[in-house]
Amino acid sequence: MYKVYCRTFQGVMKTTSYFLPWKEPELLEGENSLYELPLRIKSQNIESVLIVTDQGIVSVGLIDEFLEALRKESIKFVVYDKTVPNPTIDNIEEALKLYHSNNCSGIVAFGGGSPLDCAKGVGARVARPNKSIPQMKGILKILKKMPPLFAIPTTAGTGSEATIAAVVSNSDTHEKYALMDPSLLPHVAVLDPLLTVNLPPHITAATGIDALTHAVEAYIGRGNTKETKKYSIEAVKLIFENLYVAYSNGTNIMARKNMQKAAYLAGMAFTRAYVGYVHAIAHTLGGFYSVPHGLANAVILPYVLEYYGDSVYQPLSELADLVGLSQPGDTIEQKARKFIDAIKELNERLEIPKKISGIIDNDISVMVDRAFKEANPLYPVPKILYKQDLNTLYQLIKE
Repeated sequence: MYKVYCRTFQGVMKTTSYFLPWKEPELLEGENSLYELPLRIKSQNIESVLIVTDQGIVSVGLIDEFLEALRKESIKFVVYDKTVPNPTIDNIEEALKLYHSNNCSGIVAFGGGSPLDCAKGVGARVARPNKSIPQMKGILKILKKMPPLFAIPTTAGTGSEATIAAVVSNSDTHEKYALMDPSLLPHVAVLDPLLTVNLPPHITAATGIDALTHAVEAYIGRGNTKETKKYSIEAVKLIFENLYVAYSNGTNIMARKNMQKAAYLAGMAFTRAYVGYVHAIAHTLGGFYSVPHGLANAVILPYVLEYYGDSVYQPLSELADLVGLSQPGDTIEQKARKFIDAIKELNERLEIPKKISGIIDNDISVMVDRAFKEANPLYPVPKILYKQDLNTLYQLIKE
């Protein structure tokens, strides 16, 4: 009966999704496309913007030339640079105060997934001033126009510049959850590969497999459409062709550009087709232990794909064909296993660990409960898992 409930809920959600106001952000792409953004902001008669970033971005000076470009266009700005990995409700509230005290009318997110999610949280609070972040947890709790949001990703992974989701952490409860609403989609996304050239290799690796996780979970789930499958396929192909190149030679502009496109396409895929148990588990690890989201996804992905068993053989065999892993005469199962093995091999080449260290046994039951509640009944996964299944997966991934 529980499976019937989950599948019925997912069916209703899939049908409902066709009536949502899906949009795509305006894209600015290519080297130095970042410097086209100030004119776009000015054209919307925005006089003052809040810039949400983190101290790492500021300390290396990555944002300096952009700030100068804003000054040249006489656009006022205030910078919030205290965003932490797995951004918190406190981050959002602090940035919100700056937004109001500086009379801002637009928001610029500059950084990886954390600043992008924090900026979306600020926008949600501006749109719904009488609702707290916890009150907007889940699906369609905003449904109001946000201030213009301009997303400048400096990693190629989260795809947040293309999604209707913002993931937030509660420092008090160690809970990590998503806000999902079409109003959270950025108005403009800047894919400038020069911003990713100096990314440390380990961040290139983790964020790249994060994008792969988005594409694969969207593709194997039951919520996909012809359009999202197309996005996923293109993203998977780009990642297999370019991630190791970007990791081993960070100055390869073409590889960086292709990885940015892959992350964007994977974001476009999962924002409509949803994700699965990889993400549900990863969110608990971020909430409890501040494990970076991309790293958590990278470690967990092959374990969950193997655990799904024959429910994912067909779609994974199709992805194996796509990236040239299969041989004539291979069965569907053999192809699927080759695809999972290819992910493991790529993880190894990228020096991603096989396990997550620091998981405390006493925390697992709470994490199981939270992962179960996040995934079921919402995520249209290929196979419904129960709490005992999730407990087994936690045991498999812990060091």
